[in-house]
Amino acid sequence: MSGAPARTLLLWCPDWPVLAAEIVDGVPATDPVVVLHANRVVACSERARAEGVRRGLRRREAQGRCPQLTVVDHDPARDARAFEPVVAAVEEVVAGVEVIRPGACALAARGPSRYLGGEEAAAERIVEHVAQTCAVESQVGIADGVFAAGLAARDGRIVAPGGTPEFLAGLPVEALGRPALTDLLRRLGVRTLGDFAALPPGDVLARFGFDGALAHQLAAGRDHRPLAVRQPPADLTVTADHDEPIDRVDAAAFAARTLAEQLHERLAAHGLACTRLGIEAVTAHGQELHRVWRHDGLLTAAAIADRVRWQLDGWLSGSNGRGGARPARPTAGIIRLRLVPDGVLAQAGLQPGLWGETGEERERAHRALSRVQGILGPEAVVTAVLGGGRSPADQVRLVPWGDERLPARPGPPPLPTAEPPPSAAAPERAVSIRSRAAAVPVPPWPGRIPPPAPAVVLPTPLPAAVHDAAGEPVVVSARLAVSAAPARLTVGAGRPAEIVGWAGPWPVDERWWAPAEARRRARFQVCLADGAALLLAVEGGQWLVEAIYD
Repeated sequence: MSGAPARTLLLWCPDWPVLAAEIVDGVPATDPVVVLHANRVVACSERARAEGVRRGLRRREAQGRCPQLTVVDHDPARDARAFEPVVAAVEEVVAGVEVIRPGACALAARGPSRYLGGEEAAAERIVEHVAQTCAVESQVGIADGVFAAGLAARDGRIVAPGGTPEFLAGLPVEALGRPALTDLLRRLGVRTLGDFAALPPGDVLARFGFDGALAHQLAAGRDHRPLAVRQPPADLTVTADHDEPIDRVDAAAFAARTLAEQLHERLAAHGLACTRLGIEAVTAHGQELHRVWRHDGLLTAAAIADRVRWQLDGWLSGSNGRGGARPARPTAGIIRLRLVPDGVLAQAGLQPGLWGETGEERERAHRALSRVQGILGPEAVVTAVLGGGRSPADQVRLVPWGDERLPARPGPPPLPTAEPPPSAAAPERAVSIRSRAAAVPVPPWPGRIPPPAPAVVLPTPLPAAVHDAAGEPVVVSARLAVSAAPARLTVGAGRPAEIVGWAGPWPVDERWWAPAEARRRARFQVCLADGAALLLAVEGGQWLVEAIYD
């Protein structure tokens, strides 16, 4: 490549993992703090360094040097989340920022130096703005190329144009950030970046490979990597302030329609549409209201207006707190309304149905159920989602209408038919229960009842008693041996019913490693003389009716 590296301004926040732990988790950065990864120190606070703690030390050695250390686990996601406000603050002053890593970001120095009065003035302005906006201390380095600018930021230095090779020449080879290469260069007698840069490029490539050749270019100040400038996210939120508080539904409907049209136009200008809509309101008394609406298609302007109107109607028509089932009505009218597009995707990101758009009947039903949610709350309308688990109650999760239909447990295909133990007698009716799903994949949930699933799962299992033909209680031993064939079932205080077929047991030993949560039980399928089929469970010697088959 030809040409000199571009002048680069790099902002660096010292000890960022420690600061991120303070910002997110509240760990005081003024205390002796270390961040550990793989049992080694990757960052430490200034007070910890004063006690002799350094990066790369093992945990035990670091605690030996400073017994009062506060240890924090390394969390890159936490570091990135905490650094986002810093990047946003930099973008308020300059444009075209690249995040190098959490704690460091770079940008081309040419633009800011021109309209802020020089490189030094630009650096001071950015550092000051970050300190005032985010209460974070930072340093800026300016040099030719990202690599040299990062090293210059360690000292808050501005390297003169063309002086980068000379600046790099006196630095130790450890500045390359490649421990294996650094160790090898040290053993070969190469101790500074200047010594490494003086080696012939062809010999470096032959001896150290492509990564060594890249490090050789960096050491010589020939960093030609262009900045990967990030695009700041567009502000899609729309807000409306009202001088007169809105306390009537008709006024709320008018405000909803106007604001929905503004949001739809803003989304359309970016070629976007939303599937989740956040509705936020602030009352004259400072009360904040928030609700998120979800939709399985793209929210049009009319759909957005409907949902905002329904939500405002639900808030303004709520009960006054005297024990009604509806949510409490705000104590004052709404003075600020904000729409936040939560789930945003390209407008062509959803595929219509095979024969066109969704039918009117489905859309009408969705609108009606969403209307009920707006009045009574999202939990007022729920749908069932099938998932994994061992008991029928574990396999069903109720989710609010419009929410993502994700099971509570991984939901593999239905389990294959399980053969009963040799001791179980299985007449024709019991066999028919098991034979309706014979060719199903291997079960991933040991102890799960084979299909078909019961039609009714009792919210509270009913106590029962099971006796054999001689009238003795049926007992299941710890080794799952059934004392005798079940012959009669008594549910609660009801009359005994004859058992004509049964299958089981299916044992379940859950969370045995946690004594407080451990459960050990066995399940049986039984058929009664009147044609009913039940799912029974025995736990701690007590028989229970869990579900009823259709």
